[in-house]
Amino acid sequence: MKQSSLFCILIICITFCFTSCSDKTSLQHYFVAHQETKDFISQDFPLSMIEVDKSEFTEKQLEAYHSVDKLNFIGFKLNENNLDTFNTEIAKVKSILKDEKYNDLMTFNIKGDRISVKYLGTDDVADELIIFGSSQEKGFGIVRVLGSDMNPEKLVTLIEAMQKSDFDKAKVEEIMNFFK
Repeated sequence: MKQSSLFCILIICITFCFTSCSDKTSLQHYFVAHQETKDFISQDFPLSMIEVDKSEFTEKQLEAYHSVDKLNFIGFKLNENNLDTFNTEIAKVKSILKDEKYNDLMTFNIKGDRISVKYLGTDDVADELIIFGSSQEKGFGIVRVLGSDMNPEKLVTLIEAMQKSDFDKAKVEEIMNFFK
């Protein structure tokens, strides 16, 4: 009896070690590993800090806005001395985002810069929204949008509204200046 219990405990420990030591890096691990790294900037802030003008939001956009709790941002600033690092890091991020757990929501270009939006969750409820933008001239940035009961379809309308909306740019000036 004692030997079989010891054997079961050993099997459970070995199983735990093999399942928890996966070489797949999550986006959250990537954020943590790079938040204090040279050429990166990292910032967490609540959505309320951006102070978006919501006066012209539709009911769906307002609902989506209120489902968001906070934003996590990490960015890599490209310069002439870190091109190899940029290529390595952008390849890592793209590899992470290729995982089938990330659902494609939309992709678009703004002045030659590519932006892709993905989410974790189901078609009805997103656990996390990921906005990944990259530029061959400036670098790349990733925003993790975290909240509760976020709906991917409504979040798309929110993103579109926020692109047209006035917001207090001073609140995110440190991030914007990083890419100048």
